[in-house]
Amino acid sequence: MDEKTLTPESAIDRLIEKSHSSKLPDGLQEKLDELFSQLRINARSEDTFWQYYQSINKYVDWCIALPWDKESQDILDLDFAREKLNEGHYGLDMVKERILEYISVLALQKNRNPDHKLRAPILLFVGLVGTGKTTMAKSISSVLGRELIRIPFGGLGDPLYLRGQSRLHPEAEPGAIIRGLATAKTKNPVILLDEIDRVADDALNTIMGVLVELLDPEQNDRFSDHYIDYPFDLSQSLFVATCNNTTRIATAVMDRLEPIQMPSYNDEEKIGIGRDYLLPRALKDAGLSAEELVITDNVWLNVVRPLGFDAGVRTLKRNIEGLCRKAALMILSGKVNRLVVDESNVKVYMPQW
Repeated sequence: MDEKTLTPESAIDRLIEKSHSSKLPDGLQEKLDELFSQLRINARSEDTFWQYYQSINKYVDWCIALPWDKESQDILDLDFAREKLNEGHYGLDMVKERILEYISVLALQKNRNPDHKLRAPILLFVGLVGTGKTTMAKSISSVLGRELIRIPFGGLGDPLYLRGQSRLHPEAEPGAIIRGLATAKTKNPVILLDEIDRVADDALNTIMGVLVELLDPEQNDRFSDHYIDYPFDLSQSLFVATCNNTTRIATAVMDRLEPIQMPSYNDEEKIGIGRDYLLPRALKDAGLSAEELVITDNVWLNVVRPLGFDAGVRTLKRNIEGLCRKAALMILSGKVNRLVVDESNVKVYMPQW
């Protein structure tokens, strides 16, 4: 039925029907029923009714979109986890071991004490740019078979971005946590808090205060978003945070985290990563075969550090992707059938070196 043809009473009935279409917590359903009662009173004045109706309709939509009792089933297979971690990351044995330990504990708890809710560790990956912090968090979600919610903190200056805004404001909406949960559709995702050390200076204290509540196992089973205004249980979510260094992170937040140092890669390790991991992926993405672009062993160091030392592999990845694009252009233009990058031409294809 078109909303314009609805009477106030039929519009209210439709809202009630919508709210009962999803299993909501009893307390939240009672809260909605009170709003519907207020709306019936408001129906006597159509001048204000439809504006109030739109506000409540939007609120109901958000409430029923949240996964109040929906959890994804974890993949608790150590062999699968080890294979996926090794496939996606070179080295980082200590980091991988910590993840495998957590999966082992989850598996034992599920088999021996299934009613016990395990508090997940809150991992903080600390390392320089390009050392694999964010991709490791993505690998964790893949290994466990959980949805991933990424919340970037770089330049964040308003705690309401995380907490949402009260429904009293006309353009109010939930914060990033609740929006992410509505998209993930499970209450136990991996929530990546990316670059928590890079929030704006003037909001540092207030955002750290939100993080204390968010990461505290004694509080996050009752996380309250200002817009939803009803506690949501985040205790089964797996939080992973990243930072370049810990100097700007509040002590109270650090107390709730398990820091894991992401080591810098040396040249030999980066050559292995480039040759065995990044090049095959870049070739596939560019539609090339392994025979159509060949990088000889004696120029890999030039590809790894064209501008000097770099702790991570982000620049290396860009360099390899750039070579793949050049090869694709030359092959499609008919200039060559196969590009071999060696000492004689590496400066041509990597002119910044």
